[in-house]
Amino acid sequence: MDDHSPDNRIPIAPGVLLGEASLRFTFSRSGGPGGQNVNKLSTKATLTVQIEDLATVLPMWALKRLLIHAGSRLAGDGERIIITDSSSRSQQANKQACVAKLRMMVVEAMNRPKRRRPTKPSRGSIQRRLDSKRHRAKLKSERREPNDQ
Repeated sequence: MDDHSPDNRIPIAPGVLLGEASLRFTFSRSGGPGGQNVNKLSTKATLTVQIEDLATVLPMWALKRLLIHAGSRLAGDGERIIITDSSSRSQQANKQACVAKLRMMVVEAMNRPKRRRPTKPSRGSIQRRLDSKRHRAKLKSERREPNDQ
């Protein structure tokens, strides 16, 4: 089956589809408590996605943001993103959790932050602030004893 066929692609962000062949999973034994289940079953899922596969479906600006936000998930060579999950005792659930983490990373990268436009206070707000300061100063000065002035 072709990697580019519509039925072989999964959505990773609104309007972004990635071929299933681009998602490479490996499984290993999970650490931590769990008794015999931990010793017998390989439930920890590790998802590896090549950056070049993401480059074909993401705009360049989103890919740059994704690489910045990937942080420690970016492999040493900078050519792949590695996501792991071992929160569940089920291999399938951990696999889905890895894909969900990838989706969150891509959606966050696709979300451009709004540019901050510097503003200045309005003339009315400046006047209200100064009036408030004068009023407060007058109240305090009226509390003083007459010989302190």
